[in-house]
Amino acid sequence: MRKHAVLITVLFALTVTLMSVSVVFWKFFQLNKENYINNIFTKHAIITQIYQQHQQKVDSQIMLEANLAVYDFVLEKDEKDIEIVLKNAKVLMKKDFQNVNSSLLFSGNGFYTKQVVTDLTATMMEFNRSIYFHIQSPTASVLILDGELKPYKYYNVAYSYLVIVFIILISFMLILRRLKPLIRLRKKIALYGDGDMNVSFKASGCDEIALVSNELEATREKINLILESRTLFLRNIMHELKTPITKGTIATQMLESQKQKDRFTSIFGRLESLVNEFALIEEVTCMGDKADFKEYRLVDIIDGAIDMAMIERSNITVDVDAAHKINANYRLYTTAIKNMIDNGIKYSSDSHVKILIKDRELAFESRGECIAHPLQYYIEPFTKDNPSKNSFGLGLYLVDSILKAHNQVLAHEYENGINRFIFA
Repeated sequence: MRKHAVLITVLFALTVTLMSVSVVFWKFFQLNKENYINNIFTKHAIITQIYQQHQQKVDSQIMLEANLAVYDFVLEKDEKDIEIVLKNAKVLMKKDFQNVNSSLLFSGNGFYTKQVVTDLTATMMEFNRSIYFHIQSPTASVLILDGELKPYKYYNVAYSYLVIVFIILISFMLILRRLKPLIRLRKKIALYGDGDMNVSFKASGCDEIALVSNELEATREKINLILESRTLFLRNIMHELKTPITKGTIATQMLESQKQKDRFTSIFGRLESLVNEFALIEEVTCMGDKADFKEYRLVDIIDGAIDMAMIERSNITVDVDAAHKINANYRLYTTAIKNMIDNGIKYSSDSHVKILIKDRELAFESRGECIAHPLQYYIEPFTKDNPSKNSFGLGLYLVDSILKAHNQVLAHEYENGINRFIFA
């Protein structure tokens, strides 16, 4: 999820926005439709008034139809049509009210007014895209068609909703399009981190992403220049060091005293070994390209390391499955194992090292006292416990550097008098 956190956030915002707009428009649609129905239902006042006058005056049906026609109302007379409408129509609203009829009567005491209260029910219905009003009284009922009113139309609301959704989608598409260069930039940064020093971050445009890309491109060029200068300097200085060492080694053979000859031979040999280790460290630290990593059988790499260490086979026990394979740089991984063999034999109490697979990890076991300091102390350059040992203090530092280039780490544990170094 973290890999696409920005994209997921944008899509989440889009989803929430669309859902919110949809809910708002749905509520608006319901409210608007309700208001529309309430507004047109007010027409029942006109219809009921006309019907009340018809009942009070006992007008003819022709007079009722004429009064309704003034307001574009049509009285339905066909009993069959009335039955169909009443049976199949959709009821939109229904309302009860009372009709008061007053009449002047005479009795022995004189004239008096008599009021008769009649309950009426007005129902608004929809059938075949037309609006009907059904007026019911205890004695009669009429069905009136409103020739002017039409049922509520949702097209305008739907059109507005679709337009707003379209605008939101276009806006988010533009946002995602603006984020696309950021995704490409992330991939290029990953390639650069994997060792592709020639990847270009250069981008056209004047937006923030383009500015960041161009700044990264300028930084890449500076870093590459520094690395090239560093590599050239180290290679030149090591070449210049090897020349006097070689001359000194040759000149040593001309000395008459064997003691002085052995002493100078040892000095120049150690200097040559130190230069070689520096060259190897420089190669490891500058290695970014994994193209020379191949799959090898681990036993073949271990055999190469034993040959490189030039020690007796009796000093080493190898308990590794021949089918076990790793993806590695052969020369560097062989050097790392060779250094672990040298370290184990040099500091063990019995000059013996056992190489085995423990919990799917390569381990080196040797008997002796537990190391005096944490492992981090020993993987620093030029650190060692015993200065009298023939060592520059670069062995474990070089092993750690090689393992890091292989995405591994060096670990240590002590158990029952055994030091165990693990390539984890």
